[in-house]
Amino acid sequence: MKTIEIKPLTREAFAPFGQVIEREGAHTFPINAGKCTRYHDLANIETTGEKARPMISLLRGEPYPLPLELAMVERHPLGSQAFIPLGDASFLVVVAEETENGPAEPIAFRTAPGQGVNIGRNVWHGILTPLDTVSDFAVVDRGGEGVNLEEHFYAEPFLIR
Repeated sequence: MKTIEIKPLTREAFAPFGQVIEREGAHTFPINAGKCTRYHDLANIETTGEKARPMISLLRGEPYPLPLELAMVERHPLGSQAFIPLGDASFLVVVAEETENGPAEPIAFRTAPGQGVNIGRNVWHGILTPLDTVSDFAVVDRGGEGVNLEEHFYAEPFLIR
């Protein structure tokens, strides 16, 4: 089984797969009579297809222990999918580039406290994987008609550590 080492999540490293959602480096401006700072336009929400619309959901995920065996990735051909943590716990983000034979070898990132991600439309990725503790997330993704899920099972799983 091939081992994948986890990397820290950065905007530059994640750019081919979507956007990192974080306050650091964001365009900001004051609102509400200067009592609030807006961190503006942090992700490109994508929706396409019949009756497409963005939707917001809440998820609570149980933690996964490391090392983790990864056998499957998925993608959403009709919309992006953003995961925004509602606490400071880290989570694992797994993505893979597209090849002519399906998804490439996965890349694994560990978020810093407060970082979220927006995974671009049609990008191969792992499932939501909280680390260390039960974690809550706001999720922004696509609602509407049509099949918006494709799964790929690797011939041999990867070990992520």
